[in-house]
Amino acid sequence: MDWMLEDLALSVPRTRHVVVLSADGLCMARYSTDQDTGDRLAAASSGLKSLAQSVAGEFPHSTGEVRMVVLEVDGGFFYLMAAGDRSYLAVTADDGVDAGLMSQRMRDLVARIGAHLSTAQRLPEQAT
Repeated sequence: MDWMLEDLALSVPRTRHVVVLSADGLCMARYSTDQDTGDRLAAASSGLKSLAQSVAGEFPHSTGEVRMVVLEVDGGFFYLMAAGDRSYLAVTADDGVDAGLMSQRMRDLVARIGAHLSTAQRLPEQAT
């Protein structure tokens, strides 16, 4: 999977980090980041996904599923996209990134490998 994450990062100028995570915040794969940063991004992404699900519940016909979250902060952007059953693709990028290109490349990646990114639900005793 590393080469596919690398392809995403290299095809969109100003990409900083690419992380694939499980819904419960476990870093499953990463590109252009060390393990600690990957773990932090995965944990934060899981929290943001949970917050977005709460907001999604406010829409009358919503199932509560989160497809994509985009944050713009001083210095750059954060993207979080559903990538399979209980898995997500998270990307950080610097200011000046082409937001449309990033969204399209993330969708392309998810379409190509989304089924392979699915994670089985972990039981409570497996989480320890």
